[in-house]
Amino acid sequence: MFGAVCVLFGVLIGRLMYIEYTSGDKYEKIVLAQQRYDSQIIPYQRGDITDRKGTVLATSVDVYNVILDARLMNETVSDAENDEKRAAAQAKVDSTFTHLAECFPEIDIEAAKAYLASDPDSQYKILAKDVSYEEMKAYSDITSDKDTKNEIVKNGIWFEKEYKRSYPYGSLAAQMIGYATDGTNGVIGLESEYNSTLNGVNGRSYGYLESESSVEQTVIEPENGNTLITAIDTNVQSIVEQCILDWNNQNLNGSTTGSKNTAALVMNPKNGEILAMATYPTFDLNDPRNLSAFYTPEELEAMPVEDQLNFLNRLWQCYPVSQTYEPGSTFKPFTISAGLDTGTLSGGETFFCDGGEQIGPNYVRCTSHHGQLTLYGALQHSCNDALMQISGLVGAHNFYTYQHLFGFGQKTGIDLPAEARTDSLLYSEDDLGHTINLATNSFGQNFNVTMVQLAAGFSSIINGGTLYQPHIVTGIEDASGNIVRDISPTVVKKTISAETSATMRDMLRSVVTEGTAKTAAVPGYDIGGKTGTAQKLPRADHKYLVSFIGFAPVSDPEVVVYVVVDEPNVADQAHSTYAQLICKNIMSQILPYLNVEKLDPNSTEGQAAQAAADAAAKTAADQAAAAAAGQEVVTEHN
Repeated sequence: MFGAVCVLFGVLIGRLMYIEYTSGDKYEKIVLAQQRYDSQIIPYQRGDITDRKGTVLATSVDVYNVILDARLMNETVSDAENDEKRAAAQAKVDSTFTHLAECFPEIDIEAAKAYLASDPDSQYKILAKDVSYEEMKAYSDITSDKDTKNEIVKNGIWFEKEYKRSYPYGSLAAQMIGYATDGTNGVIGLESEYNSTLNGVNGRSYGYLESESSVEQTVIEPENGNTLITAIDTNVQSIVEQCILDWNNQNLNGSTTGSKNTAALVMNPKNGEILAMATYPTFDLNDPRNLSAFYTPEELEAMPVEDQLNFLNRLWQCYPVSQTYEPGSTFKPFTISAGLDTGTLSGGETFFCDGGEQIGPNYVRCTSHHGQLTLYGALQHSCNDALMQISGLVGAHNFYTYQHLFGFGQKTGIDLPAEARTDSLLYSEDDLGHTINLATNSFGQNFNVTMVQLAAGFSSIINGGTLYQPHIVTGIEDASGNIVRDISPTVVKKTISAETSATMRDMLRSVVTEGTAKTAAVPGYDIGGKTGTAQKLPRADHKYLVSFIGFAPVSDPEVVVYVVVDEPNVADQAHSTYAQLICKNIMSQILPYLNVEKLDPNSTEGQAAQAAADAAAKTAADQAAAAAAGQEVVTEHN
């Protein structure tokens, strides 16, 4: 018998070995399929976006989904050993729903109860989304049993942790920062451009559930996303947005907005860093689809969904990056710089403005009859006639070369999405050979630019001739605060000589002290800049885009401020004064904040700047008095 038993065991062992060898994988899968596992995703936390001083502009906060485990709740009742225990279990389930109703009034309790019957084996049903930690904690405190661990889960209710994107400053820098849907997918702005950098990797907890419900748990921790450190200065950004808003609120004239668009940017000309960039009208990043500020509920109800989406897309666009326009007279410094740098202008030339130029069959007008002008005078008075004469001296080849040298027709590479292309919006060198094209281009008409293009190119004119790539993000940190990437300024190319740059700074100072930009003068500061008034297409509609680009201090520029007002909501749009006023208000606040050096009031420059500021104040007072008396207010076109 012993021998027979040994033979049988040998046969059995051999058979098991054969099955393991030939079908082991098959039976292993069957066994594993019969076991129960507890597996849960641990979400990562998306990285923050901060300003240059560490102020958090975008972050992710804890939120929780209320989850119903129907199978577990049903088993609590069905697995009871007798009627008494079954009744106690049912009472506990009923109590759970009562507490849910108390803590989360948004939950449809009757629908949740019906779900128990309709989907008894379901283990995942979201009853409420995005509840706060405080709400979750309140429910936990009410329902937890001191003698039983994790009583909430045993009753079939548990909380799934997620992260929700939060923007502490609401609409501040909205188009630049952008927003993220579901806390993980950037839609516009930095949230979109750096989406993969901000995102992390989910973790997971999992383990085998034994018959006694004890768990062998394994946890893979999530990898949180990286943080973006930007060049944005929250205080400067706030000042810029408030100045834009104040001007537009003063010019509503029965409309919901004071202009079609108003935009401004503040840049460091020495490295291309964007300290502030604002677009008006704007929106709240925490509620980006809310249009109640622009339309009544009745209007929104009647508005087709497609029209609402089109409006939202326009609202979300970052105007300085995504919109193109004719720059007007703010381009004139580029034309003069090209002439000085190529030697086709010596600086001693004079030009006679008799109101316009006859160019072939076309007569191109100037805004005035300026008479005899020096090169300085041509820029001070923003004389189109003189600029057309200058473009004839510069020539099509030099003009085309420097236009592209300054970065026009090329993307700047700024670290924001949807930068507009302008390569097809400039004339070729051959087309510039047709004199009318060269003439109109010389004073900034008949070709298109973006704000970041013009600001970057202008910065190279005043900083000694270095074109920097505009950028917002200056560094990237990991979740532990370690620097992952330090983003240094990028030099794109050399545009003009230091000598030409010094001459241009002096000329641009004279535009503020003696020319069309006196309104932009800030008492005590050495300001330079250029005005712009561009007539939009179609010309017959008499719609204008007005602008001003200024910088300070003239001797060693530390900040550039560029303001564009697209179709101001006023009767007579063709005045850069509107943009100058916004720029002046911005500069008068940010220059002290940025510790920009003041002028010596006894110096020649200090006296000239004060005289310009006094003249601007007198002009403003005269205009206010005329308006109060019902008289026509006259300002200078440029």
